[in-house]
Amino acid sequence: MSSLLLFFTLFTIFSTFFFSIDGVLIRQFFKADQKKEETSHLHFFFHDILGGKTPSAVRIIGAPSAATSASFGTTYMIDDALTEKQDPTSKIIGRAQGFYSVAAQQEIALLMVMNFVFVEGKYKGSSLSILGRNPVTNDVREMPIVGGTGSFRFARGYVLAHTVWFDANTGDAIVEYNVFVSQSS
Repeated sequence: MSSLLLFFTLFTIFSTFFFSIDGVLIRQFFKADQKKEETSHLHFFFHDILGGKTPSAVRIIGAPSAATSASFGTTYMIDDALTEKQDPTSKIIGRAQGFYSVAAQQEIALLMVMNFVFVEGKYKGSSLSILGRNPVTNDVREMPIVGGTGSFRFARGYVLAHTVWFDANTGDAIVEYNVFVSQSS
């Protein structure tokens, strides 16, 4: 009987010890896998130039037929400057590259598919990918960040766009962007 009691006592001690070690190892494993998340706020201006000798946005597809509204389906390819200030001659920090299409029949709402490619500063060589709806007649529009590269790998977040200047004759516009991006560090 005493050998059976000794066996159970030793079994209890060893199993408690091993389960404790397993618990510590499992907790350490999950802690090592968890990363801090940082949120950054970026602020810059987007210059969409359709007119002049060197436009940064060019129409690649027109409205498919006269039966549709005048602009529905129209698509522009862009390589727009991103600057520190509203002035078009201010320092370029990046480019907005991609396209936008008029995606609504009853209002002016764009489908925006673009990358913000940073060429200066802390995020030089990194990019953010934006994919979303831009109802341009709203004062402030929100679009999601769906990913990124470099410093923004695994990024998520949103951008707020606000048109600060628009020329109805040429279609040129300057849009202020506030970008809120989170990524694991």
